[in-house]
Amino acid sequence: MDKDQITGKFDQVAGKLKEKFGEAVGNDNLANSGAAQQVKGAAKETWGKVKDVAGEAHDTASTNAATEGNFMKQRSEDAAHDIREKVTSTAQNLKDKIGHKLDDIKHDLSHDHDDA
Repeated sequence: MDKDQITGKFDQVAGKLKEKFGEAVGNDNLANSGAAQQVKGAAKETWGKVKDVAGEAHDTASTNAATEGNFMKQRSEDAAHDIREKVTSTAQNLKDKIGHKLDDIKHDLSHDHDDA
């Protein structure tokens, strides 16, 4: 609970007492002052609640952003891994194809040499 909420509640109670006392003794200024203090207390209490909710919203948003950031980081790392796998796989396939072609050329050359 925020300190504004506590002091707001206190101001409302004190204002209510002041209003009732002013009415009891016939002092309109005191009664009006009590009513004004109640309004001030209600505003303070509400302001305290607003700050609490805003703080909770901030904390939730921060947590969600951190979670989303971790998710995005993981997706990025996964994508980078996948790309590395594709590049190395493609390089290996290309190396194998070239090796087979070179073997075919060697084979053809050795047959041409045998025929001569």
